[in-house]
Amino acid sequence: MNVRWGPALADGIGQIFFQPVVWTGLAVLAAFVVADWRMAVLVVIGTVSSTLTGYLLGVAHKDIQVGQQGFCGALIGAAVFSALGTQWVAYPITIVAAALTAPVSLLVMWIFAHEPFKPLNLPSTTAPFCLLAGLMYTTTFSLHVASTSDIMDQSTISAFGKSILTNVSEVVLLNDVWAGALILLGLFLASWKVGVAAVLGSVVGSLCALALGEDITGVGSGLEGYSGVLTAIALAVVFLKGTWEPWVMAVIGAVMTALVTVWMHHVSGPVYTWPYILTTWALLAVAHVIPRLQRA
Repeated sequence: MNVRWGPALADGIGQIFFQPVVWTGLAVLAAFVVADWRMAVLVVIGTVSSTLTGYLLGVAHKDIQVGQQGFCGALIGAAVFSALGTQWVAYPITIVAAALTAPVSLLVMWIFAHEPFKPLNLPSTTAPFCLLAGLMYTTTFSLHVASTSDIMDQSTISAFGKSILTNVSEVVLLNDVWAGALILLGLFLASWKVGVAAVLGSVVGSLCALALGEDITGVGSGLEGYSGVLTAIALAVVFLKGTWEPWVMAVIGAVMTALVTVWMHHVSGPVYTWPYILTTWALLAVAHVIPRLQRA
């Protein structure tokens, strides 16, 4: 098949939330534009760079068409903007780091295709992004821009309400309720189940963070609950099938993700989507040995 590049790039952005749906991808891109159009530019550059590199490396056209090579590059663009802002070096760093997500993705998939991981059928998901974003972050300290603090003088209830949307937006490193609303709209356009799973993961993540005594500012800005959004979608809709079982696993996963998030925030710098990745890998491994839990 020939690659239709426009839809492939839109699907690449939508695949951040596992949705190879053009309208979802455009909604996510619109969220970046609403938050900061300059960040949107780097996201597009990252998506193009990783997708083209995957194409040149011989990745199957069907995988490129549904955006499998684009989402890690899109996230690289967002991460570079968050760390470096609009400095000129942000552009070549985005191009190079996004391009490297393609071979790193192939490497992770190769590892998972061999023992002892092969029977588990684990996805590489956003691990290539996290590895390269972490490398980018630690090697560019002298170039980092100061982040704007989000000081909130509001009640716990207000912070919780705001977090339902900012948890969604922080998946793509945005602390913006309008961006979160646009992304959530895009997820419901993909499937009502995807939208409900995102809300479920967001609610559970924030409740757990509050119960664990996390700072209200972090909860309200989405920093404590965003990974739970991905975990809930992954387990309830994407990687498991069944009636009620995937949803139970989604709740369990969101709780576990919250615990991992709190721990990682206390021991490291930006954790990106590692809490989601580690929790999802662990629960997919558990699902492998429980007959009632079937892989999609």
